[in-house]
Amino acid sequence: MSERAEALLRRMVEIPSVSGDEKRLAVFLTEELATWGFTTYLDEAGNAIARRGDPAAPMILLVGHMDTVPGGPAVSRAGDILHGRGTVDAKGPLATMICAAAEADLSGIQYVVAGVVEEETYGRGATHLAECFRPAVAFVGEPNGWSGVGIGYKGRIMLRYSVSRPAVHTASPAEKASEAAAAFWHDVLNYCASVTTSEKAFDRPIPTLNEMSGDIADAHLVISVRTPPGFDLPAFEAFLRTVTRDGELVIDDRTPGVRVDHRGVAVRALCAGIRAQGARPTLKLKTGTADLNIVEPRWQVPMAVYGPGDSALDHTDDEHISLAEYTKAIEVLRDALNILAAGLRG
Repeated sequence: MSERAEALLRRMVEIPSVSGDEKRLAVFLTEELATWGFTTYLDEAGNAIARRGDPAAPMILLVGHMDTVPGGPAVSRAGDILHGRGTVDAKGPLATMICAAAEADLSGIQYVVAGVVEEETYGRGATHLAECFRPAVAFVGEPNGWSGVGIGYKGRIMLRYSVSRPAVHTASPAEKASEAAAAFWHDVLNYCASVTTSEKAFDRPIPTLNEMSGDIADAHLVISVRTPPGFDLPAFEAFLRTVTRDGELVIDDRTPGVRVDHRGVAVRALCAGIRAQGARPTLKLKTGTADLNIVEPRWQVPMAVYGPGDSALDHTDDEHISLAEYTKAIEVLRDALNILAAGLRG
């Protein structure tokens, strides 16, 4: 399977699939995976769906995203290393899921692999998937290293703030739009600092000033806040309404943070698969956001996040993956699927 697995990943990486433009890759996967023994189709959102096994049997659902951010290195291989946009985030994890599901024991179980769209933007593909499927167990594909298991991802709030002030001379003591915007940003910073005493990045709300523009008459900000599970969003929004300074505030995204039960069967099965390959599993809490944040609150089933690759390479010009690690991750996930299948069959 190794040569076929490597060829699949390289072909996936060679097909550009920036968020909103994933159709070519989706069509490739539906056509290719039909030759692997999957029943395939494109759903209404543009997700590529591949099913293997009895549709009436208990379902293990594997969710990985097809889309990438723009740019990245040219696709090339140097020894064990495959370079290219998506090798890590997250075509490597998605290809791992495909290969593991193609090899896993099929008796009394069904595997559904979903390549979803627009994870890098607002999660439209995962949102549609969450309404259409009800799995018994599910995995989300993101890079955590072949011996790592993701158990938590922070949420995200996206704010757009605009404010205007009458045009005045710079010597005027009147508040300028640029000053009002700066004050709003500092209010967000101070609020986030005030609601936690934890030093751990996962447990703290972390605001980022993504964009800023304007002058003394008009100013605009785009702010993202990465939030931990349990963050009090209504209280935050109530606070924001008190500090807008007659500006306009739009909240584009309200994705909650998620932390799964580390004792759940999905996490335990992955840990067993990692130990079988001679490593000690590492449970990881991530400060980014993933499709886990969308599907886990709706499904409320045992879940975990898994995939090869170093997440520090996400979105960088040096994105690459070790093919040996990719192969080992397939073996880990295949073993985990077999463990889960045995349990679901009873």
